[in-house]
Amino acid sequence: MTALAQSLAQTFAGANRAVLALSLAALAAVALIASNTGGPTLGYAVLIGGLAGVALYHSSFGFTAAWRRIVTEKRGGGLRAQFLLILLTAAVSFPLIGWGASFGMPTGGFVFPFGIAAAIGATMFGFGMQLGGGCASGTLFTAGGGSTRMMVTLTAFVMGSVAATPHMHLWGTLPKLPAVSLITEFGPVGAFAATAAVLGLIALWSIRVERKAHGSLAEPRATESFLAGPWSLRFGAVMIAVVGIATFVVLGRPWGITSGFALWGAKIWQGFGVTVTDWPYWQWQKGALEASVFADATSVMNFGILIGAMTAAALAGKYAPVWKLSTRDLLTAIIGGLLMGYGARLAYGCNIGAYLGGIVSGSLHGWLWLVFGFIGSLAGTRVRLKLGMG
Repeated sequence: MTALAQSLAQTFAGANRAVLALSLAALAAVALIASNTGGPTLGYAVLIGGLAGVALYHSSFGFTAAWRRIVTEKRGGGLRAQFLLILLTAAVSFPLIGWGASFGMPTGGFVFPFGIAAAIGATMFGFGMQLGGGCASGTLFTAGGGSTRMMVTLTAFVMGSVAATPHMHLWGTLPKLPAVSLITEFGPVGAFAATAAVLGLIALWSIRVERKAHGSLAEPRATESFLAGPWSLRFGAVMIAVVGIATFVVLGRPWGITSGFALWGAKIWQGFGVTVTDWPYWQWQKGALEASVFADATSVMNFGILIGAMTAAALAGKYAPVWKLSTRDLLTAIIGGLLMGYGARLAYGCNIGAYLGGIVSGSLHGWLWLVFGFIGSLAGTRVRLKLGMG
């Protein structure tokens, strides 16, 4: 038997085969439904989301823990992995945004103004993700991987997202800076050089902090198995960059998550008789409310992430939900989810849509989201420690 065959045999021997079969069938079904509803592009979006779920789960790639560890443990490996993800994605997205239309690939970025409302929203999100135990992508992949606590966080996240929409026109009246695109200002090459320089300086600072506290950098986790995991953070960053680049190529815009949550919540409220179409936020999105959720690209990618993480957990033999939650875990999951949902609407998205999506679009608002999101994360980390959550 070849080494590859032995590896595959060992993986499937340790896998939860029933869950694996169910998850693969679900991924195929959702991709087929999305393709039939909105065209082949949405079917591809489901599969891209599935890859994201696998990569996020196997690498345990989260923004929440990485931001917390640089503060509480003086370890910056997770932060530097995020920067690797950003640079790999931007190396492709910047040229696509700047020049894609000239060779038949028109590509848009997330470039938004940033003001008081967005600063409040990003701070709320950063605080909420530390209480909830995960960011938007982290909530999806851990919920898909079988975490019942994160299923509660996800539910609250959806409710918080739609709860913000009746007030969006009021928040929109607050002062804001104009939208600024580094790609427009400096061109794709200049924008990439500036982005790399700033991220490089922050990475060097994190290395200095870690070496000062520990004498050396932490030994990186190795990738043990492509199928069963775990993966190293660096390999995870590379694979998640593939997800981000594929999203640009297939959908013509950055990867986003939380607009799908707001849509899910609005449809739920509609089902209970609430006329959400009376709210200004939804008046220009009536088509999305009337259409199937499988016609929404962000939603079907989110479904893919959930199912992909379930697949990864099954391959690792770790899909085993625990249904008993403490009162503290339940309350912090609900509060954290609500804060993230509401904050994400104010701040143009989450760590994926606003922070990652903004920076790889060359938008100034992505950098400002990072600043205020990190401030909120610091406050949330302090509360988390006081609550004995580690």
